[in-house]
Amino acid sequence: MSVSFNPRHLAQFIREEEFAAIYPQVEAAHAQLEAKTGPGNDFLGWMYLPRDYDKEEFARIKAAAARIREDSDVLIVAGIGGSYLGARAVIEAVKGQYHNDTEPGVKIYFCGNSISPTYLNSIIKVCKGKRFSINVISKSGTTTETSLAFRVLRKLLEDEVGVEEANKRIYATTDRARGTLKQLADSQGWPTFVVPDDVGGRYSVLSAVGLLPIAAAGIDIDELMQGAADSMERFSQLSPDNDAYKYAAARNILYRKGKSVEILECYEPDFTMMNEWYKQLFGESEGKDNKGLFPASCIFSTDLHSMGQFIQEGARIMFETIVDVKKPAEDLYLEPLEGNFDGLNFLAGQNMSIVNRKAMEGTILAHTDGGVPQLLIDVDDLSAYNVGYLIYFFWRACACSGYLLAVNPFNQPGVESYKKNMFALLGKPGYENLTAELEAKLK
Repeated sequence: MSVSFNPRHLAQFIREEEFAAIYPQVEAAHAQLEAKTGPGNDFLGWMYLPRDYDKEEFARIKAAAARIREDSDVLIVAGIGGSYLGARAVIEAVKGQYHNDTEPGVKIYFCGNSISPTYLNSIIKVCKGKRFSINVISKSGTTTETSLAFRVLRKLLEDEVGVEEANKRIYATTDRARGTLKQLADSQGWPTFVVPDDVGGRYSVLSAVGLLPIAAAGIDIDELMQGAADSMERFSQLSPDNDAYKYAAARNILYRKGKSVEILECYEPDFTMMNEWYKQLFGESEGKDNKGLFPASCIFSTDLHSMGQFIQEGARIMFETIVDVKKPAEDLYLEPLEGNFDGLNFLAGQNMSIVNRKAMEGTILAHTDGGVPQLLIDVDDLSAYNVGYLIYFFWRACACSGYLLAVNPFNQPGVESYKKNMFALLGKPGYENLTAELEAKLK
């Protein structure tokens, strides 16, 4: 199987009868999803998206990606949250963190995900003197971080190549029919792609939101979607053996036992942004009503030298979920070294992946002995097919887990709080009454 949940290290933390006891709640969550009767049911477009996606738009995405790869040295993707995390996560998982440096073709950079002038100036430096295109992603077209970056980069592009040529190099992924960005795109003649109405940002990576940048990076999006479709067929079936639901059940059993933090871990650094995508998916879906597991992440063995001490001997508030990638994208044979000055010849004569695996196995045993539950998600490799498969696995698990927590896994009302305060402090029209109140609190 491409992706599977492996509970072999859980026996001392979760009994089989506990899985049996929670299963009726899993059945109820599944029924709510399939019948679309649960909270947030107007955002369930992701459930069968890998099968029912717009084939005509998919073809236009591939054509646009081919055009970008032909006429541009750089593609700047402007978006925040789900409008950039998924695409970047897939690109780096499949092609590697350093794909811009190690592979020919168009370079992909992301902006519009912060308000740091230093970061935006770095993106500007990347673009200057190069042929670049922009993919701006925003359903409304008024997201502060994204709109600010796009405003600057659009002007840079127009200054360098003129308005007419610039309009051929801007691609807008936005609402199907309304909103500021859609209106602007139509008036300027930019190619447009759709942010689906019934798919939330954190579930949108397999829509145009993620697919255009992923395709522009040279990844086979047919393979990506096929992996997700096969995963959908498997994990949409109600069964005690459904691994996505079993993972959801395990994390909720542990949560009810006082484990309030889940650390997603991988021993492949190329998985770093997948970790970040997971944190948005689960954090934004579950963190409501003063409930929810806090999603954290580590890359091992790197973070064993920083977080390893806390995980081994700190507060027993956490469990670990390890994404075990069975086959690395590349391996390295270790030759013996004459003189053995570093004392590492005992590692020679084998592939480095074996050393990495033994580090993982040793860590699992140590942390289990330290009282930290260990969940494993086995993945064959980080090919486009398997990354697509893993994405849908997490989607299903997250939706089920949210319903097990009795929250709406598809909204994010708390995200608006900081925006309201920020707009008031910046003097945005309409927020005047709040400005004085907030400024007084800051004194």
